[in-house]
Amino acid sequence: MDVISALDNSLRYDAEYGTRLSNHLPMLLVALHRLGATDERLAAASANYAGKLHAMPPLQTWNLGDPWRVPLGQPAAWPRFRDLFTIWLREELAGETLRQTLPALMPGCGAAAFHGLIRTAYAVDAAHRAELAHALAYWSSRWLDLGVNNSSDGGQDASPEGQRADPTPLLKAAAAVPGVGGSASGYIVERMHHAAWQPGFAAAVGGLRLDEATLPRLARHAARLYARSGNFTVLHLVTSAWALRVLLPFVDEDDLPAAMGGYWRAYAAGAVSVAEKTLKTGPAPDPWPWPRIVQAAVNSDDEHVVKLVHACQQEQQAHGGADDWQRAATRALLGA
Repeated sequence: MDVISALDNSLRYDAEYGTRLSNHLPMLLVALHRLGATDERLAAASANYAGKLHAMPPLQTWNLGDPWRVPLGQPAAWPRFRDLFTIWLREELAGETLRQTLPALMPGCGAAAFHGLIRTAYAVDAAHRAELAHALAYWSSRWLDLGVNNSSDGGQDASPEGQRADPTPLLKAAAAVPGVGGSASGYIVERMHHAAWQPGFAAAVGGLRLDEATLPRLARHAARLYARSGNFTVLHLVTSAWALRVLLPFVDEDDLPAAMGGYWRAYAAGAVSVAEKTLKTGPAPDPWPWPRIVQAAVNSDDEHVVKLVHACQQEQQAHGGADDWQRAATRALLGA
C-alpha cells in the first residue's frame, strides 16, 4: 500500500476516537513514509491503528452563503466544515486556500493540542488534497480560543517590537503566574486553555520579539526540554513547531506577526501548563546515530514517537545542531 492509497483509505475514519482523542492515522502514515517505511510497513501500520477508529460520520451540506468563520471552535460543525473545505479546494489551489484560511485559523492553532495544525502540515507535505480538506475541517471545528486578542489583564500580545528575543525568561515568568499549572484535567487542550486565561498570563508572555528567528528558537527550546523531560505535552511543542514551519510559506507577510503571535500564545500555554504538575527534568540521553533512530521509529507502533522522530529529523536538517534533535528523538525511543 503506497502512501497515497493509504491516505485515501484513511479518509473513511472520523477525526477523533474514544474520549476526544485525535485520529493520528494520516499523520502517522506520512511520517512513516518520510522516514523511509516500505509500502508493506505502511499497510501494517494502517491496519493496526485503524482498529480503534470510528467510521466517518456523513457529510452535512455547507450553506455557501454562510460566513465560514462563525462556527469556528464548534465540534458539531466538523461534518459541515468537511463539505466546505472539499468545495473550497475543488475551486481554489491548495496554496491559495491556505493563504485565505490560515490568518483566521492561527489564533486558534492550539486546537486539539495542536493536532489541527499538525494534521494540516502533514496533508500539505503529502500534497493530498482530500486529506487537506479533512485536516482544515478538523482544525476549524476544534479551533481553540486562548485569548489571543484579549488584553483585559493588562498584557499585550507578542509583537515585532517586543523587548525579548529569548522565550525562556518569558516562560519562567508565565509559569510563576498563580494558577497556570493548576488545572487537574488530563487533557492537554484543557490545561492549555486554563493556563492562557489566568490573569497575568498575557502580560507575562506579551514581550516576545517576533522575527524570522523566533520559530527556530521555539523549536530548539522544545527539543531541548523534551530531551531532558520526555514530557508528553512538550512533545507536541516539538511537532507543532515543525508543522508551523511547513505552513508559514503560505502565510502572507502582513499576516506573519499575528500568526506567530497566535502560535507563541499556544506554545507558552502548553509549556507552562505542566510546569507545576508533571514536568520533571534530568540529563538528556546520549544521542543515538540517525540510522538507528530512524529504523527504530519505523518499527515503532507508537504514533507520537514516529511523528516526533520525523519532526526532529526535519528540524535538524533545517536548523542544524544535530545533538539537540538527536537527543530529543533518542529520548522518545527510550521512553520518558
